[in-house]
Amino acid sequence: MRRIQVFIGKHAQDKLFLYLLSILIGLVTGIAVILLKNSTAYIENLLEYFNEFAKIDYLYFIFPLIGIAVTVLIIRYIIRRHVGHDGIPRILYAISRREGFVEAHNMFSSAITSAFTVGFGGSAGLEGPVVTTGGAIGSQIARVFKISYRKRIILIGSATAAAISAIFEAPIAGIVFALEVMMIDLTTSSLIPLALASITGSIVSMYFSGQNVLFSYPLVGENSFNLANIPYYILLGVLMGLVALYFTQSYSLVVKLFHNIKYKWQKILFGGLILGFLVFLFPALYGEGYQSINSAINGNYEFLFGNTIFNQLSQNSGTVILLLIVLTFIKPIATTVTFEAGGIGGIFAPTMFMGAMLGLAFALIVNQTGVFDINPANSILVGMASLLASIIQAPLTGIFLISEITHGYNLMMPLMLSSIISFGIVRIFHPGSVYTKQLAQRGDLLTHHADKNALTLMNVRDLIETNFRTVQPDATLRKIVQLFSESERNVFPVIDENQNLLGIITLNRIRKIMFQTDLYDTVTAKELMFVPEVTVNTSDSMETVANKIQKSGKFNVAVLDNDGKYLGFISRANVFSTYRNLLREFSSD
Repeated sequence: MRRIQVFIGKHAQDKLFLYLLSILIGLVTGIAVILLKNSTAYIENLLEYFNEFAKIDYLYFIFPLIGIAVTVLIIRYIIRRHVGHDGIPRILYAISRREGFVEAHNMFSSAITSAFTVGFGGSAGLEGPVVTTGGAIGSQIARVFKISYRKRIILIGSATAAAISAIFEAPIAGIVFALEVMMIDLTTSSLIPLALASITGSIVSMYFSGQNVLFSYPLVGENSFNLANIPYYILLGVLMGLVALYFTQSYSLVVKLFHNIKYKWQKILFGGLILGFLVFLFPALYGEGYQSINSAINGNYEFLFGNTIFNQLSQNSGTVILLLIVLTFIKPIATTVTFEAGGIGGIFAPTMFMGAMLGLAFALIVNQTGVFDINPANSILVGMASLLASIIQAPLTGIFLISEITHGYNLMMPLMLSSIISFGIVRIFHPGSVYTKQLAQRGDLLTHHADKNALTLMNVRDLIETNFRTVQPDATLRKIVQLFSESERNVFPVIDENQNLLGIITLNRIRKIMFQTDLYDTVTAKELMFVPEVTVNTSDSMETVANKIQKSGKFNVAVLDNDGKYLGFISRANVFSTYRNLLREFSSD
């Protein structure tokens, strides 16, 4: 055991050891994904069997409510930690503000709770929870082996790549997701671990689940890309961009609605009943919705009707188009209600569902006009990719994910065209994605810019220097001169009894009178101090602090807390020394 510890301590930072850990992370994450998928499927099958046994058609009305209630109870009485649907932002925050350390409970808490939420019909996906699970696994393995910060971030990114790769059996999409969404830099030192983990996760998934595509897409000649249809795909990209904006707005409105509900049990009951009612009217909203997408791709629209009140209108093409449009605009509401009521899940599946439904509706409408002759399956796939690209603001992820999970590589051109257009439209109005918007506003988001990342990782409190001697406002010149002779610093903050900063005294301020002994007992600190033009607050971002220091030209700037109390000083030398060290770490392989 001792030899193993010595070996790990000696080689923990080696590239080969990092590659081996990446494979281990891919293996563990892949197994976690399989457990989650199988657990969710088991719950769904159990409920389906129970419903057939009970022969009560209205059970699906209350299943979502039960799932959300069970989820909340598990979180409150078993996990006893915060488990929100903000899993990916939590990983991003851990990377930027917690030195890459993710709490251990995230290795299982999101997975368990999302299985109950989605298995009981919550209108959400499993992708967000598996990314959270993978990120936590990567963080904990890095912690066990005491990996440095830079390599710890790579391992977390590798774990998220493995999670996406395993759940979709799409290794390229997993790598691209880590690069685009998790902001992992594309360097040799990061790409190989990402690839190893992603491939391993996909192999594990294939071994246990088989080499199956998520959506069965017939690869026949009529599905190939036609140059004459370029205007159609441009219009589809514009439409998906606008729908992405609707998703953001509807999400915000539902969140505000639930914030007005005071008690948790009221949110559970209110949200569960609304969700159950929506699922009762539109069964396609139940769960992830991948079965409905598969049916749509293969030209079977029965999922729109089932045993609903619209069943007798199933032969009416106008009804089909109308229901597809309604589902598109109701899905984000159902998803947000699921989250706000207490359910756990992700937005990947809902986004792809919306893109598929609207893509199909648009194709059916266009085909009826005779302007274009569009294969509905093609439109569904392009719709999924472009909406995913715009909502999570990761166009390459949308393009490669849809290509891999359908093996529809012959649609690469329209996938790229529509995805880039929809992404561009959303970026005009919302620079940040649903994952990064709030983090970016708080300055808690790492980007692909090493200089900005260095500033983001720096914290004002970590740089405060407290070896400055303080004086009271009534201190005499005698006392101040004595302090100057004893202190290592040439700056003295003047504070009152409540720790409020009143001013600052510098050596230059008293140089001309410090040898006039007749003034020693008559001149006080209050007369010698000056009020600083610039101070730093602990809530300031490091970018703000750096700008203040640079513009003021000061070597030391006083730091105050949120209540205005004096804490110490932050020095130009310390800030830029720390900044340079972090830049060196980001640029090293």
